[in-house]
Amino acid sequence: MYFIDVIIPIPLQKLFTYRVTHAEAEFLKTGMRVSVSFGKSKIYTALVFSVHNKVPLTYEAKDIEQILDEVPIVNTKQLKIWEWIANYYMCTLGDVMRAALPNAFILESETIIKGGNGVFDESVLKDDEFLIYEALQHQSSLKIHDISNILDKKTVLPVIKRLLEKEAIVVEEEVYEKYKPKLVRYVKMHSKFSSEKALHDLLDGLNRAPKQSKVVLSLFSISSKTKKPVKVSDLVKQSDTSSAIIKTLIDKEILEEYFIQTDRVVYSGEDTETSKLLNTYQQTALSKIKSLFNTYNTVLLHGVTSSGKTEVYAKLIEDTLKQDKQVLYLLPEIALTAQLITRLQNYFGEQVAVFHSKYSTHERVEVWNNVLNNERKAQVVLGARSSIFLPFHNLGLVIVDEEHEQSYKQFDPAPRYHARDAAIVLANMHGAKVLLGSATPSLESYYNAKQEKYGFVELLYRYNNVLMPDIELVDIKDKLKKKRMKGHFSDRLIAEMNETLTEGYQIILFQNRRGFSPVIECVTCGHAPQCPNCDVSLTYHQYRHQLRCHYCGYNTAMHKTCEACGSPEMDSKGFGTEQIEEEAKLLFSDYKVARMDLDTTRGKHGYEKIITALEQQEIDILIGTQMLTKGLDFRNVKLVGIMNADNMLNFPDFRAHERSFQLMVQVSGRAGRTEERGKVLVQTYNPNHNILQQVSTNNYGEMYKEQMNDRYNFKYPPIYKQIKITLKHKDYNRVETASIWYAKSVRQLFGDFVLGPEAPPVARIRNQFHKNILVKIPKKQSLSKTKEAIIKINNSFFSIKDFRSVKVVLNVDNF
Repeated sequence: MYFIDVIIPIPLQKLFTYRVTHAEAEFLKTGMRVSVSFGKSKIYTALVFSVHNKVPLTYEAKDIEQILDEVPIVNTKQLKIWEWIANYYMCTLGDVMRAALPNAFILESETIIKGGNGVFDESVLKDDEFLIYEALQHQSSLKIHDISNILDKKTVLPVIKRLLEKEAIVVEEEVYEKYKPKLVRYVKMHSKFSSEKALHDLLDGLNRAPKQSKVVLSLFSISSKTKKPVKVSDLVKQSDTSSAIIKTLIDKEILEEYFIQTDRVVYSGEDTETSKLLNTYQQTALSKIKSLFNTYNTVLLHGVTSSGKTEVYAKLIEDTLKQDKQVLYLLPEIALTAQLITRLQNYFGEQVAVFHSKYSTHERVEVWNNVLNNERKAQVVLGARSSIFLPFHNLGLVIVDEEHEQSYKQFDPAPRYHARDAAIVLANMHGAKVLLGSATPSLESYYNAKQEKYGFVELLYRYNNVLMPDIELVDIKDKLKKKRMKGHFSDRLIAEMNETLTEGYQIILFQNRRGFSPVIECVTCGHAPQCPNCDVSLTYHQYRHQLRCHYCGYNTAMHKTCEACGSPEMDSKGFGTEQIEEEAKLLFSDYKVARMDLDTTRGKHGYEKIITALEQQEIDILIGTQMLTKGLDFRNVKLVGIMNADNMLNFPDFRAHERSFQLMVQVSGRAGRTEERGKVLVQTYNPNHNILQQVSTNNYGEMYKEQMNDRYNFKYPPIYKQIKITLKHKDYNRVETASIWYAKSVRQLFGDFVLGPEAPPVARIRNQFHKNILVKIPKKQSLSKTKEAIIKINNSFFSIKDFRSVKVVLNVDNF
């Protein structure tokens, strides 16, 4: 008797055991996919975890349906990192599998319903049954969700069951493979025209069909020039005909068609550039990093903005490639990859592969297969957080750029992992080195460097000794008193903008809120339109003339009159990127204004278009949200304006000050990256705030000291570890009682280190009420024991009947 343990992509704690034959057991290896039936009628793609001969004790093992792979698509090192993520972040291997594998690898089962065979007496059918039976007379098959649409109700299984009993329909499970390789259609002359005589006869015969003869002649001219296979699309273009004529020639057996599988993402250029020569500061930093790698596995590079960190990375990548090892280069934002791809491809040509969520399923599968087979075109992988799951063979170096970024943390759905921390573990498993780079390192990494857990290197001068930007704080409270504001622009900002534009430089304006204005209020009665599903006011988006909720996506047309009292006077409070854009267009009507936020970068190439337009100086003023802050390199930007620094500082979160400092320093870093010194204007109601003073002098050390002091006093990371438990349910009272029970149980074990239950600032999202409990874990307390205790409480929580419908989210290192 042979068995396999498999991972199924659903959030259940255990592995499942299936029975296999002797031959299958010999063929199957860890990391191959099989399809298995699970539950009553579902078929899932499962991943083989181990092959053994232990009989499962509690249930009868089923047989597998079929084997889907010839060779493993997941290697053993990947499974190790999966297990670590599942353990550390308190989720299941199924969760990790769903996050790690491209969708196309996880086949789903879809129930297909077809009409029964033979003659059938329709009079025995009830109304709802007849509707389905009739639909099947017009259509060959239906899926479950089609039927729920026809009957307009969710529970349709009873109806299907009755139809099955009456033998009016048949049901079959269809497992479909989602990845289809991209095939490109080529043509060549049919083999029977290989002799010259046959060819002459053919051309004579085509005299009366000038278009067909032109196609044949074009085919000759292309293939003699390029000596490569000829694509149908090229032939159509060259001969200026339609594909119908080519089809006629194929039908007449004059041409033969054939297909070649190609990659969807192809790099066309050459690796023309050698990497740049480093200046003395970069050279010193590079040699220091290399020597630290002898004693430390992880090194933190703290380099001010525009100090040329990317060039240092390029040199390290070169060294790693010489040792025939792979490199993983992690970036927080897709916006950044657009700019970096070109730079890295100029150095390393087609060895660079890119992996992120804006790529289609098929493109991701191709990158996966290239990394799995250790192809030349996947030696350097550039990607967002999900690229840590790729099947590396011999990883030599991991670079985490902008390591302080919040985007490295996945919040929903599980696994709620932090890509920077997971990448360090991944590198350890491969015996690889990790370089963390940032101008404003996260407090945890800086703390680890101070504790000598990581090596530490500083780059304190900008490339070409360009001066750091001059940062000036503008007191808006004072300006408002003196009536010196035009909309949201102070006279100081307008004057600087005019000067910059006349000199021919560009400007970036930063406002961390998209939309036109976050609150619309009735002047008469003060009513503000709220989202029906969440506890937030709706944001007005002017370009679509609608009110939108940024939490659940609900939208409605902008109201002409107040819903509460009918008054037509509606006023907007607060401001977002759209409003700044409109005001800038009025104030600077002769210049080109654009904006970059989630609304303008929805497409696959949305980012690239805007970034390229700014680089080619088609845009004079760019207004954006925090997308703009991440390591982008714009040569001609001289002025950066931060429209309102206060809404970031006053956020109810223990990291608000650290985050604001990072954000403002990063935005400032976009200014003056060439000879001219850049200028940054920060508009604020409170210019004496400590953080703003530290930003204006770019004093990271001072900020670190002050923030760490608070973290010590109030027991926050990195001094204490943290696990956040969120409970959600649509009934407020149920969440209330459940969270009190949960907090009480956790408090019995951990006493004062438990905070809550507390409602978050937005207490209801998508009609679910939220309650948070925070568990703080001192350094001396075992993290794994704490997690075990929480899981025990979690299991007994779900054994209480009233609480079963409450959703519990466990988030380790939730910051």
